[in-house]
Amino acid sequence: MMLDIKETLVELCELPGPAGFEEQVATRAKTLLDSYMDETWIDVLGNVIGVRRCGKDNASKLLFDAHIDEIGLIVTGVEEGFLRFAKLGGLDARVIPASGVAILTEPPTYGVISVLPPHILKKEDTEKITKIEDMFIDIGKTQEEASRLVTPGTPGVLARSIKNFGENGICGKALDDRAGFVAIMRALELLSSAELNVDLYVMASVQEEVGARGAAAGTHAIAPDYCVVVDVDHAKTPDTKPSETNEVLGGGTIITRGPNMNPELTEMVLMLAKKHKIKHQIDVEPRGSSGTNARAIQISRGGVATALLSIPMKYMHSANEIISLDDVESTAKLLYETAKRVGNEI
Repeated sequence: MMLDIKETLVELCELPGPAGFEEQVATRAKTLLDSYMDETWIDVLGNVIGVRRCGKDNASKLLFDAHIDEIGLIVTGVEEGFLRFAKLGGLDARVIPASGVAILTEPPTYGVISVLPPHILKKEDTEKITKIEDMFIDIGKTQEEASRLVTPGTPGVLARSIKNFGENGICGKALDDRAGFVAIMRALELLSSAELNVDLYVMASVQEEVGARGAAAGTHAIAPDYCVVVDVDHAKTPDTKPSETNEVLGGGTIITRGPNMNPELTEMVLMLAKKHKIKHQIDVEPRGSSGTNARAIQISRGGVATALLSIPMKYMHSANEIISLDDVESTAKLLYETAKRVGNEI
């Protein structure tokens, strides 16, 4: 049965997995990988890793990586029944006031990030951005009730279900980067009957949002020869400048060129996209870090030949991230062609 990209994304994105607390989504990711891998395991950090061996002597190792953690928060204290919190990853202070959150108690506790209504603000305060350390989460409890229910160190995530959006698009939380993982899953399905010349590893990595920590440890253990990182990248909206992004939603997978990517592997991926008429776009990243797991993977051990594919996304690091399912499919197809080609020649 063909993998339902949308259904799988909805299932994974509904699961909480803030950076450092990915257990629920990792457990499901491992179950999905079990169907396609010879062996799967979860390492000490929480990375889900699988391998499909080609059975050939001295085979090279090819790694597909996508992170499964999401931006979130962690409770730091209770004050008058309200929760103080700090961010886990790139939680954006501009967009979270009045947002719903799920505090990961057992069962989860729903809360709302408090915000003063405009009616009682001074004029000079209406355009100020409240710092996260000055925000509170209202869970509808007294001080005694809240202190008993929620202990400091309890994590939380934005509370938002996946919704249909436009033509073959979806909107919601945690699509960064569960969309990348689902693209890898779809590629594994396409590869199910293909003969490979590499041992194919897949890593659903953790803690990307707090410094690519999972990818650093997981890659060191796997010691791959090649890696394709799958993440998301910014899609153009009317308020973006050409210097910021030119990639568009529905325009196909994004192939990044720059010093954080291996030129030979990247050019091979680009050649495959052209040869097989896979819809794609090109992004240029002149910095030494792409802001993805590629930064940690490329310099693991003695170095890993690394390429980066990205799914275009609007409104990254919000509860309303938007992607096109078509771009997930084009990313999967290019991963499929890459896995078949690596090990023959680069």
